[in-house]
Amino acid sequence: MKIHFPRISICILFLLACPFSIWAQQATTNRSVILRRDPSTSSPVVEHLHKGARVTLVDLNPDSGFYHVRTEDDQVGWVSAKAVTVSQAPPPVTPTPTTPVSPTPGRGPVDTTCDPGLQAHVYHPARLIQKQSCIAVTGTMVDATKGSQPDGVRHEADGDTHGWLNVDAEFKNLLNAGNINDEGGNLVFEIICRFPVTQPDAQSACQGFTDHVNLPPVGSHVRIVGTYVQDTFHGQWMEIHPVTSITVIP
Repeated sequence: MKIHFPRISICILFLLACPFSIWAQQATTNRSVILRRDPSTSSPVVEHLHKGARVTLVDLNPDSGFYHVRTEDDQVGWVSAKAVTVSQAPPPVTPTPTTPVSPTPGRGPVDTTCDPGLQAHVYHPARLIQKQSCIAVTGTMVDATKGSQPDGVRHEADGDTHGWLNVDAEFKNLLNAGNINDEGGNLVFEIICRFPVTQPDAQSACQGFTDHVNLPPVGSHVRIVGTYVQDTFHGQWMEIHPVTSITVIP
């Protein structure tokens, strides 16, 4: 997933990437403004925001004169940077350092945890809206490449997999319109730093890190443990990103 954005300062990147000191930067519209799909005045309209509407910055740096924001009703898009007033950053929040996996419905608790250290190696983490810090999801591995890759996952330029999980019935509520329309009705999963990184601005995220996640073949019934997020770029689909583990189950 090649994304061109201004390079974020090391300090800000640390705060965004580190799972132990994350804060959301707030802003308020100073006039009525259009929320657009892309950072361009010719981009389709997502929503009209009134003066005084509160938004959260997805990325702290503007792009082409636009801020990437999320509204209070969870709409994600771009607004003119001149139309928002950025609030002072609140103090960092310090959550619990270890995150237990949520029980899998109908299957009992899963005796494992997500690896919080993986967050430091996620490329451009500001694009991801975390919905659940650690979750276990079951389903069947699906070929996301139409046969072009023997392992059934796309080999992204940032080194990650782009895989598909046909989730079991009890997890269908994890899918959104992006999954249905752009990802064949499947939940996306990303194993980080799996492949050689060919995207220059993503190389630092994988530096010094080696992936050890098992990748079962297409058709395997598996349990994937990881962080449940929405990717605010592309089709804004839902993902398990990063993946901590994949286990073949009956």
